[in-house]
Formats: sequence, C-alpha cells, structure tokens
Amino acid sequence: MKLNFYKNNNTNLKGIDLFLCCIAIPFSVIFFLSCTSSEKAKKPNVIVIMVDDQGYGDIAALGNKYIQTPNIDKLHSISTRFTNYHVSPTCAPTRAAFLTGHHSNRTGVWHTINGRSLILERETTMAQIFKENGYSTGIFGKWHLGDNYPFRPEDKGFDEVLVHGGGGIEQTMDYWDNDYFNDTYLHNGKLEKFEGFCTDVWFNNAKKYIEENKNKPFFCYVSTNAAHSPYFVADTYSDPYKNNENIPNANFYGLLANIDENVGKLVNYLKYLKLAENTILIFTTDNGTAQGAKVEGHRLDGFVTKGYNAGMRGIKASMYEGGHRVPLFIHWKNGGITVGNDINELTAHYDILPTLVDLCKLNIQKDIKFDGKSLVPLMNGNNSAFKDRIIITNSQRVETPEPWLRTALMQANWRLINGIELYDLDTDPAQRKNIADQFPNKIDAFKTAYNLWWKDLLPGYSDQPRIIVGHKKANSVNLYCHDWHTDQVSPWHQRHIRSGYINNGYWMLNVAQSGRYRLKLRRWPEETHLALNDEAPIRPAISNTSVKESKKGKSLDIIKAKINIQGIEISKKVDANLEFVEFEAALKKGDTKLKTWFTLKTGEVLGAYFVNVQKI
Repeated sequence: MKLNFYKNNNTNLKGIDLFLCCIAIPFSVIFFLSCTSSEKAKKPNVIVIMVDDQGYGDIAALGNKYIQTPNIDKLHSISTRFTNYHVSPTCAPTRAAFLTGHHSNRTGVWHTINGRSLILERETTMAQIFKENGYSTGIFGKWHLGDNYPFRPEDKGFDEVLVHGGGGIEQTMDYWDNDYFNDTYLHNGKLEKFEGFCTDVWFNNAKKYIEENKNKPFFCYVSTNAAHSPYFVADTYSDPYKNNENIPNANFYGLLANIDENVGKLVNYLKYLKLAENTILIFTTDNGTAQGAKVEGHRLDGFVTKGYNAGMRGIKASMYEGGHRVPLFIHWKNGGITVGNDINELTAHYDILPTLVDLCKLNIQKDIKFDGKSLVPLMNGNNSAFKDRIIITNSQRVETPEPWLRTALMQANWRLINGIELYDLDTDPAQRKNIADQFPNKIDAFKTAYNLWWKDLLPGYSDQPRIIVGHKKANSVNLYCHDWHTDQVSPWHQRHIRSGYINNGYWMLNVAQSGRYRLKLRRWPEETHLALNDEAPIRPAISNTSVKESKKGKSLDIIKAKINIQGIEISKKVDANLEFVEFEAALKKGDTKLKTWFTLKTGEVLGAYFVNVQKI
C-alpha cells in the first residue's frame, strides 16, 4: 500500500466526535507503515520519548530563537508533525490517556496526587497490548500512575522496568535524598543504585534494553522526569543560557539541552544496530511549558511576558492553549515518513494507542473501546473522520471532577473556556478577546456536546483506585502520604516531609485476604533508618551543578500514635527511639480505608507519612 502524505491547509472541521484531553502532563511521535512483502513479516519496533514539562515553544525548530535543540530539530525535519495536538494540562492525566486511548477522567486519573494519580485496575495499557502481541516491553524514567500493586508498571504490561518513585525525583515516594545524580531507582521491583545523571541513566539503559531485544519486536517507553523541577543539572548544560534576560530559567533549558543530546545519541545507536529503518519513533511531551515562559497575572493562565511560548496564552496546568498544546513528531523510515510534513487537524493524546494498533497491526480484546481514533487515515490524506471533532481538556485537581472546572472545549479554531469564554484562534491566537456574547448559538451547541460527554463519564467518577494489601504479588506494601485522599494538598514532596508538614488523610485499600496484619507507622522513610523523633541530616550540595544544600529535616516530638481501619481503632504511646510504631489488627477481605495519626507533644496531630502493611 502506498501512502499519499500531504500538507494540510487548516481544513475547516465539522461534525461532533467527543474526545477529552485531561490533566497532566505527555510527549509522542507516530508513523505509518508502507513496506514490502518481506518487511511485512517483521513488525516494527516502537520507541516513545515523552519529555516532562517541555512545551510546544521549547524547541528551536518550532520558533524558539533562545534555545538550541539540534537533534530534536533534525527529528522534526524528517517527521510528520501534528501542529494541533493536545494533551492534559498536567502530567499523570496525560500519561494515563496516552497509554490507554481513553480520556484521562475515564481512567480514574485527573490529579497528580491525593490518590487520583492511580490508574484504575480495569484499564488496559499500551504495554499490555504490545506484550499480548509478542512484543518485549520496557519503561525507563517516569511512570506516575501508581507505585503500589495493582498500578505499578510491571502490573500494567512492562517486562523491563527502571523508574523513580512518584511523579518526579525528590517526591515523597522517591528514594530519600535522590538528587538527579548517582541515585537509587526501582529496577524490576528492587532498589538499585545507578551512577550518572538521571536522564543519561534512562537513555543509556533504554539503549541496553534495545540491544538485548534487537532480534524481536520491542516497545520502549523513555519517559524523562526532566525538565520537571527541581531543575538540577550540570553547569555545562545550563551555562550557555545564563545571563540572558529573555530566558526565564537557564537550568530548565539546560535540562532540555541534555535531553536533546540523548535523543541524538539514541537515534545514532538505532542506526548502529541497523534498527532505525523499521522503528516507529514518537517524540512528545506531557503538558505545556513549566519554565520556558513567564506569564503576567495568574501564574498559569496569563499572557507571556518573558521567554517564548509560540504565541500562546498560559503555561503548564492552564486551560488556555499554552497549557495543553504540545509537540508531536512521528518518524518511520519503512513507513515512508522521512520528510517533514505538518498535519493541522485537531488531535489528542488518546489517539496514539489506536494509531499504533493500526500501524503495527495489533490484535486487541473485543471489549476495548477507545475514546481516541487512529490517525492513520489523517496521515494518509483522509481527514473526513476528523471534521467537526470536539476535544475536551480539563485540570480536575479535586477529589471528584466538577463540570467545567478549568476546562477547554476545542473544535477547529474555536476554544470555549470554562463554559463562559469563547475565542477564535484564527483571529486571536493569544486568546485575548472573549467573544462569547457574539456567538450565543455556538456556545449553546458546545454546551450540549459537553453535557453529553459529561453524562458518559459521570458514572465512572465514583470508581475508586484501591491499593491492594495482603496479595501474593505484593504482601509487604509501603504506603505514602502522597496518595492520601484529603481536601488539602497531600505532602507530595520530600521537602514537606523535612518540614514536618501538618496534614492528614486516608488511603483507599483493598484487603486481598482475611487474616492478621502488621502495620508500621513511620515519620521518616525506611531507607533513612531514622528514629521517629530524629531530625534528618542535611543533603550536601553538588559542585558544578544547580544542586544546593538541603535544609535539615525537622524533629517532631511524637508521643502517641493511632490507626483506624475497618472500624478497628487502636492507639498507643510512642517510643521515640524506635524507627516505627507497630500495630496488629485482624482484617477481613474487602474494600476499606486506612487512616493514621501521630500526636505531638504540642497537641498538634498529623498523619504518618509512611506506613508499611504486611499480612503476617
């Protein structure tokens, strides 16, 4: 079959197809296959590179005159580029939608913390589908869809797993005092120390995995934590961007420079292994820029005053265009995608999995119904299925989603924000002039479409992702306050633990087996071996980098501890010289909640930041 790729000239879209781009934050590239009969026997390999927090404007080839990204630029020049590609405004929701082909709200992931970054057990991921079709599967870097069974990458289809904890290095479930350099990560379920800078570790181990699997088809997901905060990077990468009044954050650009270098090395390695021609290479990001542009007024939704954001309003987490429109490049030599070509139709992150199913001729279970659609017809010159398509993206950083909360409904050039602001990007790409009062009929039609979409997803909002305890696949379970369900912001970062952040919440659990369970409550993570009332030592600075000395961890004078689970409430005095306080309880099989309390000598009460649960 011969494909006729074409340059789209902003074809007007008509009709209604409901598609959601939900919170968080991805980055991908895809390709269409046109191969000889001998090549058809060998399925293409697939590599997805997803960069954290890199926006559409953080690439030189997309108009940024301040940054240097020669290797990404080269990939851009030989790829099909989706110029109107949208994701969720923050990272975990984007990753959930990207990997499942579903609206992120449907997957149970509409937040990055508070128990709502855990993907529902029923969801089938890209890795599971590839694995069922005979592919080897590997992930390197950021997962951010759950650190416990049944949400871990190894539970969701990945054979080879090398990841940090949580949504980023230095977050609560990440190994204590990781700082991007010579850190300890989870390698196939076990903690292992790796030498080198984090992004280099992800790419180097991805290359090792690729070489080991070069004789069979593989799916390789390289998902970097960079360029997410805390912006730790060697000076050699950030120095070229310092002392430039047009650059908001030199270290952010330095992190991207290192990623660009690794992209180039990966492409060259594929050529060395003679795998480049039959590998679908996808490059994308998870949300709008975090530090490539500064905005006025509201820190997320304002107009750009410094840096570059491709003329868009808003940055990461914004419902305006700069929060969710990101780059998507696709290259596949055997598929005939070797020349730069722009496709301007409205597309979304949940389109990628159905596209790869189409490209790689994958078999899927009959009960899997995607919210997205294959982009293959679009790449083959047929845009009829994309006319009048509607995509909805929202940033639902709450316990239960709310209608129109920080929402953008998109169709062609139109953007309806929060159900009340209307913008025409053809005449107002920066979204400066609200013209809602001029088009009441259009707004009514968009609201009707939104209501249908909301009605479809509403029943699933009550489904609770639950961490399973007492299961043969994960009997000893470490719970982290990052996943507390709470009306406040859970302590999601190690700096919150160091400061003794006062808050509490509960974990949603499922007890796999009835029996006696041991619960250990900790103030500090197990790897520190610190006593309950100890203060954590300072983490030292690293020379020639942006890593500064940390603050000393605050001592909390804990005198009493308490648990409540399945109606069982137990309290006891604390021995401050021990690392943990231990409880035992007879639990019944089934769904439950766990809440813990530490009472301080001052009378203040907080939850135990770290809890281990194990069936005896």
